Amino acid sequence: MRHRIPAIAVNLIAIETSTEHCSLAVSRGAQVFARSLHAGQRHSELALPVLRELLQQAGLDMQAIEGVAYGAGPGSFTGLRIACGIAQGLALARNLPLAGIGTLLALAEDCGADKVIACLDARMGEVYHAAYRKSGGKWMEMHAPALYKPQAVPQVEGSDWIACGSGFRVHGAPLAQCYGGSIARTDADAVPNAVAMLRLAREVFAAGEGVDAAAAAPLYVRDKVALKTGER
Repeated sequence: MRHRIPAIAVNLIAIETSTEHCSLAVSRGAQVFARSLHAGQRHSELALPVLRELLQQAGLDMQAIEGVAYGAGPGSFTGLRIACGIAQGLALARNLPLAGIGTLLALAEDCGADKVIACLDARMGEVYHAAYRKSGGKWMEMHAPALYKPQAVPQVEGSDWIACGSGFRVHGAPLAQCYGGSIARTDADAVPNAVAMLRLAREVFAAGEGVDAAAAAPLYVRDKVALKTGER
């Protein structure tokens, strides 16, 4: 079942736990209440108490919430399952629509540019990578989210690209070699956040593209989480 929600005056929740950071946001119409913290491995412990605090600050309860967005990935396997699981639990109780928002797209949305290379460290000597361009206020996917060795990321056309995400901090040298003079600025400390996901989710819900809780799923990209002994 698809769900349509008005594009304005929407009461939404967003949950992002794909990295070591935990980011949550609640919107009450145009007002946004948000909190981000370094959670380490404590996402499941921290997320719901922080969400309750934000709902209280917004003067809302779950009866007033119209949709839930979650960081769909790519990112930490455990983190993606936590965000999706919490979102599904909240949605099932109220028959709310869900919007899975890509973590790399959220990075692009947050950096304030129209040409973005988003790259998160995936460990095991790899990165999660995507490239986006904004045209007419809409994001276009130039390279879809995928897993690469840093020295093998796909090329982008032109210059003045903005690079963001932990991939550029951990694997700065090989990525700089790949992109040469294409990058105008780098924000290696950028992380996906729930406020950016709220903005993207409004468009999803307004277009009637929210989904039922049973249809929600993370975007893993990688199909294994650890190196074998012989690969280390």
